[in-house]
Amino acid sequence: MEYTPRLREQYQNEIVPALKKQFDYKSVMQVPKLVKICVNQGLGAAITDKKMIDNGVEEMTLITGQKAVPTTSKKDISNFKLRRNMPIGVRVTLRGDNMYEFLDRLVAVAMPRIRDFRGINDKGFDGRGNYTFGVTEQIIFPEIDIDKVSHINGMDITFVTSANTDKEALALLKEFGLPFKNQKK
Repeated sequence: MEYTPRLREQYQNEIVPALKKQFDYKSVMQVPKLVKICVNQGLGAAITDKKMIDNGVEEMTLITGQKAVPTTSKKDISNFKLRRNMPIGVRVTLRGDNMYEFLDRLVAVAMPRIRDFRGINDKGFDGRGNYTFGVTEQIIFPEIDIDKVSHINGMDITFVTSANTDKEALALLKEFGLPFKNQKK
């Protein structure tokens, strides 16, 4: 028997019928889906400390379960002592089973470990159905050993969906279990 992530089955069996009914789609193909999750970590202090990039790649690989790649600067900025092609960050793009596994761990394990957590803000949509939010500490993920962390770094997590509007994307992400704040209007 082949392994299927829990959220992939939940999407097919529960989320698709719920969204189809909510937005009155004629076909199952019209229902928005999660295309990819991009995790990005900017390490500006890596200009002076070259080991930060290696630590960032290692931590991001542990968190996502997929090999991270360093990002490089695109141009020279003398005020920041930055040269073209210097490594200044780490990123990972997750698709398929890795994407669903990361989302499951993010919602079920990592977010409940955030201090004073009251939900994520629903203002991070871009108008095309994609959502981005920031995490201030990488130590909320259980894969990171707090004793081995040299610097506390944040990261940006972007959910790319096939939704046409922000309203459809919000409904999709709520169905996946992302804890949005209850906004009073």
